[in-house]
Amino acid sequence: MEKEEILEIFRETGAFLEGHFLLTSGLHSPVYIEKFKVLQFPRYVEILAGEIAHHFSGEKIDVVAGPAVGGIILAYEVARQLGVRMAFTEREEGKMVFRRDFQLKKGDRVLIVEDVVTTGASVEEVIKAVEGTEAQIVGIGVLVNRGTKKIPFPYPFYPLLEIEAQTYSPEECPLCQKKITLQKRGSRYLSQEESRA
Repeated sequence: MEKEEILEIFRETGAFLEGHFLLTSGLHSPVYIEKFKVLQFPRYVEILAGEIAHHFSGEKIDVVAGPAVGGIILAYEVARQLGVRMAFTEREEGKMVFRRDFQLKKGDRVLIVEDVVTTGASVEEVIKAVEGTEAQIVGIGVLVNRGTKKIPFPYPFYPLLEIEAQTYSPEECPLCQKKITLQKRGSRYLSQEESRA
């Protein structure tokens, strides 16, 4: 698929948002990718995951792994299309780990997937979790790389879409200086009542 076709899917589903947003990293940005606006549609997940699966199809992958939560959906579909296992990491005492009896064996060839990357911190945590086993990482596939800097991942990195969305520290944010309302999106910012639902 062409990059414009992929971006059109994000626009059509309302996943590409513009305004003033607080990112998970704590940075502010005029662009936000509401990934679940796309991930709620199985047909789009199938198309986008298929692009990642196709890109890495020559790598003899054994396991596709991603971080909870959005990475679970993507890892499942990429693994389904490659005909291999999937696994996901989740936080335990502040650290990304494999739980629920997911096990990577010595020699397993692992593809890491993620939905949206800004600083690369979540992917780096999954990398550490995989490297803590005797499995071998063959690459990283993501739906969107929205960072403005090249992330020096030590493995082949394949983003379907790259959006150079500027980010700012809260102290230097021009959107704050213009008093544009800051929007807090994502599960991290749900109220306690919502998160218990």
